[in-house]
Amino acid sequence: MIFSETLIHWYSNNKRSLPWRNTKDAYYIWLSEIILQQTQVKQGLPYYEVFIANYPTVFDLANSQESEVLKLWQGLGYYSRARNLHTTAKHIANNLNGKFPDNYKDLLKLKGVGDYTASAIASISFGEATAVVDGNVYRVLSRYFGIDTAINSSKGIKDFKLLAQKLIDKKRPATFNQAIMEFGATHCKPKKPYCPICPFKDSCIAFNSNRVFELPVKIKSAKAKKKYFNFLVFISDDKKTILQKRESKGIWQNLYQFPLIETEKNTDLKSFRKLAEDHELLINKPVELTLYNETLIVHKLSHQHLYTKFWIVNIDKLPEKGIPIKEIRDYAVPILIGNFIESFNF
Repeated sequence: MIFSETLIHWYSNNKRSLPWRNTKDAYYIWLSEIILQQTQVKQGLPYYEVFIANYPTVFDLANSQESEVLKLWQGLGYYSRARNLHTTAKHIANNLNGKFPDNYKDLLKLKGVGDYTASAIASISFGEATAVVDGNVYRVLSRYFGIDTAINSSKGIKDFKLLAQKLIDKKRPATFNQAIMEFGATHCKPKKPYCPICPFKDSCIAFNSNRVFELPVKIKSAKAKKKYFNFLVFISDDKKTILQKRESKGIWQNLYQFPLIETEKNTDLKSFRKLAEDHELLINKPVELTLYNETLIVHKLSHQHLYTKFWIVNIDKLPEKGIPIKEIRDYAVPILIGNFIESFNF
């Protein structure tokens, strides 16, 4: 059995109809791949469609404001992707006359483009035989070949790339790459793979040795840190509130949030009132403080878990320039803040 032929045959009969599969335009392929990083198709598809509608060309994206891009990205997380997307669009539009590099090596030079994305664009848009390796590909290859090298180790990253490169169909690299990603996403799934009807079941080492759920192997990352966030939601008599832009580097850079007080542990109303009264925005001011959520809202990020409370501050006049509450949805905010805004229903 030739692995690539079996895989491509499966793909021809089972592939999903997705808009970026109807084009070889590097802009559309790049946009889809950036959106789908760390994101499932069902979640990423609506964002792709919105971005294409708002920015049909790389010039349109380059000429937009970063705040607009971040607003459209809201809810996808990993906001550095959006910032890199905008930066790269400006570079391509202003320095490369709107044309993407046509090979893997030069695509890697673009900000926010790594091995996987460069391989996808190079193969799909330009027919270069360079193999993609993402979570789906790791799973398919580790199970089929019975490889227990950790996929997030330096050896694993190197070995799986070499194996994928060896297997790729040199004449049909775009089809092969899309096929192996699709197979991992919809058939050789993490928890409920379709092993009994798999075209590879007779030769799959994991299936025949009853190790399907042991593979792939991944080195466990460090335990996520706990942080306790307390947001001050100001509401003035003239229906204004305060949103502050996060200027410092981090996952929420250039996004807006309510004024924040971070504590070392969960805090009650009495203890928090003392902290709030010492806050620069509230010092020497009478405070009417109300806790919105008795139960902590837990927002899990890859490296930290945020335990969050929202405190409503009713005040006659804001201590600094604010924004009309009716305009609050115009600002790009982290999904944690966005969910609160929708649930509070100002």
